[in-house]
Amino acid sequence: MHIEPGIVDGAKIALSYATAAGALGFAAKKTLDDLRNSGIASFAARSAIATVGVFAFFEILPHFPVGVSEVHFILGSTLFLILGAAPATFGLAMGLLIQGVFFAPIDLPQYFINLTTLLVPLFAMQALAKKVIAPGTAYVDLKYSQALALSTAYQAGVVGWVAFWVFYGQGIGAETMASVFTFGAAYMMVILIEPLVDLAVLATAKSLRGLERGGLVTPRLYAAAT
Repeated sequence: MHIEPGIVDGAKIALSYATAAGALGFAAKKTLDDLRNSGIASFAARSAIATVGVFAFFEILPHFPVGVSEVHFILGSTLFLILGAAPATFGLAMGLLIQGVFFAPIDLPQYFINLTTLLVPLFAMQALAKKVIAPGTAYVDLKYSQALALSTAYQAGVVGWVAFWVFYGQGIGAETMASVFTFGAAYMMVILIEPLVDLAVLATAKSLRGLERGGLVTPRLYAAAT
């Protein structure tokens, strides 16, 4: 997915086990919170939707190698706004695993590197959402500026972690820095497109308020925070 094979190898890859363990521990807490608030059936349904969505984002939507990695339309902010943080976390983890097991086994040694790269920015974006979205605002009523802030935070986090892993694995040199810069610049396209996707999906959700009763979306999509 994000880090090409060989960028981080040998003993250095052990760091990814620690970072991923921390991310998964935090995800477990978010999952327990979600289960208390929404119930297991809703969580399972939203997690399944997120998994299918992530797999489609990785394998069906356009993606192409740039510099040290690949550019994907991950749509992390979309998953968060529609399904909630915990199901989005589950979907990212499982979608990435399914891709590795069945379609890109060469990426499996980098699984925990890529998992960290996807999950930590998601948690950072959730923290930012509490600051840029007023408690009285349902997600379907977000403005473009708010969607842009969330998308930018997530994608910048992904790029930041990719840069970290590359410099950690390969050292800081002119060629490496150029590759990382090229990769980061390419992600500007995602940052420009994703907020528009968010608003389009939220507008569709706003017209389908029956979803509110089905447990297939996060309660915050239609209701203010309590």
